[in-house]
Amino acid sequence: MSEETRAREDICRIARSMFDRGLTCGASGNISVRLSDGTLLVTPTGSSMGFLDPARISLLSADMHHLSGDAPTKEMPLHSAFYETRSETGAVVHLHSTHAVALSMLPDTDPDNVLPALTPYALMRLGKVQLLPFFLPGDSAMGAAVRGLAGRRSAVLLANHGPVVAGKDLWAAAFAMEELEETAKLALLMRGMNPRLLSDEQIRDVVRAFDVDW
Repeated sequence: MSEETRAREDICRIARSMFDRGLTCGASGNISVRLSDGTLLVTPTGSSMGFLDPARISLLSADMHHLSGDAPTKEMPLHSAFYETRSETGAVVHLHSTHAVALSMLPDTDPDNVLPALTPYALMRLGKVQLLPFFLPGDSAMGAAVRGLAGRRSAVLLANHGPVVAGKDLWAAAFAMEELEETAKLALLMRGMNPRLLSDEQIRDVVRAFDVDW
């Protein structure tokens, strides 16, 4: 099986799993994967992540020109910004997952680090997650906002919209995205309960032990 064929199938399998578990719904969410030759596979615009066809996934050149398949997601400015600013990025996942979106709308959410230090796993897989302002879907300004971070963040949360996560490969990006959503859910469940957060020393230990970009 070729690299491209496997990537197409993995995109559909992961997207369907996320859809079936309610992490995305309707025609929301998108995924891209960078192949070893620099080309990109991207889920098509207006498609449901629960019903993707591997043969219809968009193929883009390294400089983002559409080569084949259906037209790519209109959120390409988000994807391209991560590939441009984080050379280690092999895949990008964007969802409209419920708990992360809810967290983005709360006035006391820390814009520099939206996830409280509840578990080591969110730190390990995500580092700090930046809250970005609201943009119209597909607005190229979203990409400019990600570029403005100069590659310092592997994940962002778009206000009133949803999270975007970059990873070294598709599985890493998907696992990190799920960790973000679960941590957002946990944060909402614990609101008003004064939970015991990881201490500064514990955070430093995790960052050092797992080489987290903090």
